[in-house]
Amino acid sequence: MTTWLHRVTSSRVALRVPLLVALLMIIISAVISDQVLRRLSEMQERNLQGLVESYLDGVSASILPSIMRGDVWEVFDVLDRSASSYASLDLKETIVTGSDGSVIASNHPANRPSFSQLPQEFLDQFRSRMVEVNQKTMEGFVRRDLLYQGQKVGTIFTILDVSHLMGERRNVLVTLLITNGVLAGLFAAGGFWLVSYMIRPIRTLENHMRNSSGGMISLIDNSEIPKGDPEVSRLFHRFNELVKSEHEQRDFARRLAEEEKLASLGRLSSSMAHEINNPLGGLFNAIDTLKTHGSKPGVRETSLVLIERGLIGIRDVVKAMLATYKYERSQTRLSRDDLNDIQILALPELRRKQQELVWEVDFDGTFSVPAGPIRQAALNLMLNAIAATPEKGCVSFGATSNSESLKIEVTDEGAGISDALSPMLTNLDLRNQMNPGQGLGLWVIRQILIELGGSATIERLSTGTRICLVFHQQGTVAHANAA
Repeated sequence: MTTWLHRVTSSRVALRVPLLVALLMIIISAVISDQVLRRLSEMQERNLQGLVESYLDGVSASILPSIMRGDVWEVFDVLDRSASSYASLDLKETIVTGSDGSVIASNHPANRPSFSQLPQEFLDQFRSRMVEVNQKTMEGFVRRDLLYQGQKVGTIFTILDVSHLMGERRNVLVTLLITNGVLAGLFAAGGFWLVSYMIRPIRTLENHMRNSSGGMISLIDNSEIPKGDPEVSRLFHRFNELVKSEHEQRDFARRLAEEEKLASLGRLSSSMAHEINNPLGGLFNAIDTLKTHGSKPGVRETSLVLIERGLIGIRDVVKAMLATYKYERSQTRLSRDDLNDIQILALPELRRKQQELVWEVDFDGTFSVPAGPIRQAALNLMLNAIAATPEKGCVSFGATSNSESLKIEVTDEGAGISDALSPMLTNLDLRNQMNPGQGLGLWVIRQILIELGGSATIERLSTGTRICLVFHQQGTVAHANAA
């Protein structure tokens, strides 16, 4: 019963309401049917008792003188004549006994011969002057003591056929069941139609939300908004306003991400120019040397080595820049080289501020995650740590991985992240929009954590802050360019 109720209450509204209405109708009809049958039984028994009392009064008055005289035939004649007079009682048997309990007469003398004794099991069926109905045998049993001047001189035992009364009750019960069943079905059908009609606009809203669960939420067309229901119409308009706000927020987030890339590129561009110009100066010097002393084997070999080393350095810098800032259309997986590129990109800023870098990377390559978002998040942390650390300070970068997770730690020697910005990384459940004056890089990292199912912890040290990003294998999504 509990399981059935749970299934009903957890089903669709269009089914739940009609089923509950039908269940309520069944309960009400059961109570009403019980009361009707109870009142019918009381009325039948009351009418039957009245007829039996009338019958026994007439028989008692007629046979009492005969019993006093001991006239068996006269008693039998009275019983025989009264049976036809009270045909509506459906008398099955009437027995008259004397004061000693022996049978004086019976309307079925073959079954109950005169002067015989009635068995005890037969007498046990007559417990009072009221009619006792046995529903199994469909018989009624009643007795009446015959008194003369206060002395008991005999007893009348009467057995009635009450099958017609039971038949009336059965017919009434069947009629009630059919009527209540039809009414319950009509109410359930009407409730289903009415509820389906009422929730049709809500179903439209549900379909829009379900169809948009995997991507952008679509607006509800004006043709689908009901004109005659102001409450539902207001609900649909509010939904459209929410969808427009969501679209605007996504566009804003996308623009912020692109702006953060450009901002990071701007911070690095001057340093990158220095990193490229220095090798270029050496290359030009080597070329001039070759032009002047190229005929000497030792000079030529030394110059070629210098040119090769300079070109390799320029190639590494350019490669790291392109890998970080190009728009990745392929689903490139993270590799150890991607993490090493972060060191190459951060070195110019480190040299400019004369900072020391502690670099510890243990990446075995078994962890699969899009390279672009991880590089962007790690580079943002590095640039923030370098900016927060004073000159000639120390910045640490660590990365460890296995087949199930990737852990990135960046430690600085700055004053520490403010309490207002900490929840942006540590509490991803809160709705945290980007506001002017807040850290754009932290906001981009937050979006990457949300999209890749990662988490962040912030540990305040005595001389700085350690930020740890953790990405799990099951949190990986098909997003090659999170920012």
